[in-house]
Amino acid sequence: MKTIDELEQEIANVEKQLGEVDAELTKWKSRQRELHMKRDLIIKCIDKIKSDALSQKDWSGISYDWYEEVKKKLKDVFKIKSFRPRQLSVINCTLSGEDALVVMPTGAGKSLCFQLPALVKPGLTVVISPLVSLMEDQVRSLTEKNIPAMLISSGSKDANIALNALKDTNAPIKLLYVTPERLAKSKRFMANLQKCYEQGRLQRIAIDEVHCCSQWGHDFRPDYKHLGILRKTFPNVPILGLTATATSHVLTDVQKILNISGCLLIKSTFNRPNLFYQILEKPSSKDECLNILESLLKHRYKNESGIIYTYSIKDSQDITEGLRKRGLKVGCYHAEMEADMKSKMHTKWHEGYYQAIVATLAFGMGIDKPNVRFVIHHTISKTMENYYQESGRAGRDGLRAECVMLYRMQDIFKISSMVMPSIENKDQLYGMIKYCISGNRCRRQLLAEYFDENWGDTDCDEMCDICCNSQTPAQELDLELHCKTLASIFSNANKQDVKLTAQKLLDAWFLKGSVPLRHKGLEPRISRSLAEDVIAYLLTEGYLEEDYHYTAYTTIVYIKAGPNMYLINDPDFKLKMCIRRYCTFDTRKRAPADDESEPSPKKSKIFVVD
Repeated sequence: MKTIDELEQEIANVEKQLGEVDAELTKWKSRQRELHMKRDLIIKCIDKIKSDALSQKDWSGISYDWYEEVKKKLKDVFKIKSFRPRQLSVINCTLSGEDALVVMPTGAGKSLCFQLPALVKPGLTVVISPLVSLMEDQVRSLTEKNIPAMLISSGSKDANIALNALKDTNAPIKLLYVTPERLAKSKRFMANLQKCYEQGRLQRIAIDEVHCCSQWGHDFRPDYKHLGILRKTFPNVPILGLTATATSHVLTDVQKILNISGCLLIKSTFNRPNLFYQILEKPSSKDECLNILESLLKHRYKNESGIIYTYSIKDSQDITEGLRKRGLKVGCYHAEMEADMKSKMHTKWHEGYYQAIVATLAFGMGIDKPNVRFVIHHTISKTMENYYQESGRAGRDGLRAECVMLYRMQDIFKISSMVMPSIENKDQLYGMIKYCISGNRCRRQLLAEYFDENWGDTDCDEMCDICCNSQTPAQELDLELHCKTLASIFSNANKQDVKLTAQKLLDAWFLKGSVPLRHKGLEPRISRSLAEDVIAYLLTEGYLEEDYHYTAYTTIVYIKAGPNMYLINDPDFKLKMCIRRYCTFDTRKRAPADDESEPSPKKSKIFVVD
């Protein structure tokens, strides 16, 4: 029998050998990582070569065999005289059987890029779309043009007929709309779609709002992740992804998820020159807010159609009720409504019975109503992407339309409590705040920066409230003293173990509210509304930060000194902000200029309120 010393020596030998094995494993794991990186780099090079080769081809040419048929369908079926920018390129690409990702602004005609090709070649185009309202809108429009189209949703009466049409070789259907959830969860649908493919009838798969695939996108939908199976299941079917909003990072992620890396990327400018962008100061009173909406709908937008976006279901219901009491015909739309009621509201608005639809974000992506003359945001959007897409539902006919956002600091904390789990989402919200409180920067330039485009003053052409009032010099406000005052308020509150909401912070700053919390100096010589902008600005710059407190029923947002507040102790500390000019519309109906039969997209009666 071995002694303890001998056994311990054996253990030492085993430990030594294990160490040698671990060292070898580390070396080979390192080698494995290097090879993975090398492989990924080669794949990226191949994808880039493929993408570059595709991009070199003249997709906008008229030498394709199907061009005359495409041109005829455009004129006879869709009653359109000519293509909008990049539409013909997308159509030629998908008819050639190539995969493509298309980025076009809202109103640029993305739906035509898959609707028209569906009529040129035999077979079925499956359109994957995230919203029932969007699908209903497009199916209604196609049916009016005598194009056989159907949708499958939980509330659609003809779902069984549509499912059977997938495997019926004699079915006349040309376009079938489905939600991504249908592909992810319905085995019957996928089985029938497989039969359609085996019969050679599956012409293409179009994925609308394709940015929803990516977690980096502003409208991420988990079921979109399952769409990666489409390329493996239907290898010879071209995939066409379309979106109005996607950064370069999102597009790269989408290609990877859908297994179409190296596809053709067709990207149009994000600029919508016919849209006028405007920020209005939002009153703190609900009645005053309703008064603004009433005045705009009854006068400036009299007999014109539009959308009013709200923060919550309750807001949509309350605003609808309030405007109806003021004699306005408006409909309400939100996620908790029954499918039949949603369709009814949508149809009444689309046909002009309702002047405006008061809706949550459950309404609207890709809505096919060209004559939307205004989109009003009762509350700020969560991100610039959200805002661009929501406001972009106006003016799809290319004529002047107006995008109005009501902004007040209090709404920041409503939204931030929703997006707080994600630092990235919070940064996107702060980008939206910077857009709202900007006092000297063109609204379009701020949008352009977000989407990695470079626009100049001529790209706006005085079609935002900032550029319209460029003759009024912007004023700057020194913030050094204000920062020190706010720091002293926080220090005083900490000594008393008191947390400050934004309103309590403002009260203490303006020598209101609880006496022990007030600072020892004078009341600031600025308006309270400007002070709100100062707080919002300091939040975006890191001098203040939000502090969340959770209860069983809600999330309370407090304000505290941020990571950059220490900078105020520097003797050379300087900080300025450009004062936002409070502009508002003349609520009277906008009259055309002397030299125009219709209102010019450049001219708008706007005045500045001190």
